[in-house]
Amino acid sequence: MQTKTPKESLTIQTHLVMPNDANQMNNLFGGQLMAWMDEVASITAFRHCGNVAVTASINNISFTQPIPLGSYVILEAKVSRAFSTSMEIFIDVHVETRNGVKTKCNEAIFLFVGMSDDGKPIKVPGIVPETEVEIKRFEGALRRKQLSLILGGRMDPNEAGELKKLFTDINVKK
Repeated sequence: MQTKTPKESLTIQTHLVMPNDANQMNNLFGGQLMAWMDEVASITAFRHCGNVAVTASINNISFTQPIPLGSYVILEAKVSRAFSTSMEIFIDVHVETRNGVKTKCNEAIFLFVGMSDDGKPIKVPGIVPETEVEIKRFEGALRRKQLSLILGGRMDPNEAGELKKLFTDINVKK
């Protein structure tokens, strides 16, 4: 199976925050943003594996800045790392206000599993990161996966080599 680059899975969506998308504070509902994130991640996963993919987990969503009514929300998603049948998708969320200023306001990490037509997991292509950001996200993905498996009770902490290295390196630097 041939490897791919993150840019091959790049998906960009733009949404306008309308009154029905906003809460009492006239900011975008967090749940609406999560739905948009899931949708853009699903398309990204499809572009990477060439088949339907389903959400396996949401490893992180950071709501760092409110998104006001009337703003344009730009979601940019790429596969940051591929495992055997799963793909980590990193989503950067930017807001563009009516005055034309575009700033990063949120981010998320989703995990998707490629599926066959009969509903079974399929092998997915590997990833070759190219940019500094892509390399950093690629390298962190295995640690995030191991932590998620440990927290879910599906991995013994002693088997999490990447996490152990991280904590060993921290202790050595002290």
